[in-house]
Amino acid sequence: MLCDHRCGSSVQMASCSNSTYTPVRHESVKETGHEFLKTITGVTVYLGHDTEDALVTTTELINTSPAADGREGLPDLDALRDLAIKRQISGADQVSESDLDEVRLLRDRLHVLFAVDDTPTAAAMLNELLAEANVTPHLSDHDGYGLHIHYFAPGAPIAQLLAAHCGMALARVVAEGELERLRTCEAPDCGHVLVDLSKNRCRRYCDSRTCGNRLHVAAYRARRRAGLPIA
Repeated sequence: MLCDHRCGSSVQMASCSNSTYTPVRHESVKETGHEFLKTITGVTVYLGHDTEDALVTTTELINTSPAADGREGLPDLDALRDLAIKRQISGADQVSESDLDEVRLLRDRLHVLFAVDDTPTAAAMLNELLAEANVTPHLSDHDGYGLHIHYFAPGAPIAQLLAAHCGMALARVVAEGELERLRTCEAPDCGHVLVDLSKNRCRRYCDSRTCGNRLHVAAYRARRRAGLPIA
C-alpha cells in the first residue's frame, strides 16, 4: 500500500508543477508471490510499504500535538487507543496513563527532527532515540503486504514500539540523504508536518486540497483586488 494522497495523510507521492499535484499512476507487478506497486511516472523516492506506512504513522502522531495542531490531539487514553488501532500498533488495548505521557514525550522528540537542517544532528538524535527502544526487528506478513520488517517485543510499552516504528522510518529517510523532505506545512495558519516524496521536492502544504487550495484561492482573490493579471 502506497500512501499517495490518502485522506488525512501527510505523506503523499506526487509530481509537482506550479504547486499543483498530479496523482502518480501505478501498475501492479507480481514478484515471488507478492504484489508490488511499480511507479510509472512522477515518483523517484519509494521507500517500501513498511517505511512509508511508518512515515504516515509518524506524521499523524506529531500532528496530534498542540505545537502542530493548536490543540491536544491525544487528550486521553481513548484517543491514544484510537490512534494505535488506526495505525495497527500492537498493545492498543493495554495502554495506561504512563503510556500516554511517554507517547506525548516521544511525539515531541520526533517533532524536533522536522526542524533539523543538518544530517549529522538528525542522525545523532535518531541513534539516541533508537537506542532507547528495546524492540527487536523481525520479518512479518501480518498485514497482508508480504514480508516486511516489523518491530515488536512482548510486553513492550507502546511508546517503545512507536519509537522503533517511527524512528527507523525517519532513519531510512536520513540515510537516503533526504532529510530536506521532512517539512512543516507552509500555510501560515498550519503547523502540521509532512514528508515530501514528490519528484521535485516541491510539496509545500500538508494537504493540497485544504491548505494548498485555500492559499491559492486567497492569492487569486488578492490579485483580482489589486487589478493584477490573472494567470
